[in-house]
Amino acid sequence: MAMANSSADVRPYAPPMAAPGYGKRSAPGQLPRKRGDFEHLPPREASVAAHIDRLPDGAAIDTKTLARELPAYGQQAVRSALNALSRAGHLRRVRETVGEGRTQWVYRTYFSRTARDDAWWGTFLREGTPPGEAPGTEHEPVPASEPVAEAEETGAVRPSRRAEAYEVLAALGRTDPRMTLSAAECEALAGPAAVWLDRGASPGQLALALTSGLPETVHCPGALARRRLADRLPPETAAMSAASASTPAPVPAQGTAPRRVMECTGCGRPGRPEALPGGLCRDCRGLPEPAPAGPSAAEVRARVERLRAGLRAPADRNRGARDRGPIPVFG
Repeated sequence: MAMANSSADVRPYAPPMAAPGYGKRSAPGQLPRKRGDFEHLPPREASVAAHIDRLPDGAAIDTKTLARELPAYGQQAVRSALNALSRAGHLRRVRETVGEGRTQWVYRTYFSRTARDDAWWGTFLREGTPPGEAPGTEHEPVPASEPVAEAEETGAVRPSRRAEAYEVLAALGRTDPRMTLSAAECEALAGPAAVWLDRGASPGQLALALTSGLPETVHCPGALARRRLADRLPPETAAMSAASASTPAPVPAQGTAPRRVMECTGCGRPGRPEALPGGLCRDCRGLPEPAPAGPSAAEVRARVERLRAGLRAPADRNRGARDRGPIPVFG
């Protein structure tokens, strides 16, 4: 009976959501999803970016939540990855008003699968519209280019998804030693496992499907993992997510853009966009403190000595006059 229950279909993935008004926000004007969106990033950053890209608006993408959703990385690794994504132009953290006449301030993270430079982010956060685009512009939906079904049949899954799936497979042995896989097995199974991620399963759900309800002894973990990846494959839901991803987020109309204050992705320090290049403050970029304006310490000491000398000169002249005694009036 336990084995029968363990083989039940995996529940549809429901990402953790932030409090109303908080969480992820999709930046406008993004290109449709395609293979290699995050190929320019290191594997860890590409895995975190691919996970955030699949999440809906309003999802919680703070460090603690992402670390729970991505078991291959701890909080420090996720924090470093978010800083790297900010430097690469994929996200910015802001504090802004809810809008629609309300004055409540909320914390949000704008994410763009299309990397943007500092000038683009500064214009968008200041004016509420992407650079060079008139407020209220309507976007025509762009058809999705790479359906998941084709990726499943041809094995042509995105490199970022393969990298994320590989990390999950490599970490199975830490969850249950009976499912320890070799490097060759992880590489061979990364493609089928990436299809799970394309269909909306989280890394945690993928690991649970491969490690729950195991027999007492597992003689060939690679073969068992391959069979479970095929038998427990979640239902196809990627068409809906691809359709929604192909439609850029609506641009607020002129005069309705909320007030925004950019914050450092690493420490939350507020500042103007030009003071936070890459979305990071000076300390989080590892730069030394700027030299204070004004004269140097040596110049200050020399000036103080000159002032002291000037104050001593009248006192010395008065002391010399007293030492000479009184001047006789009569001869």
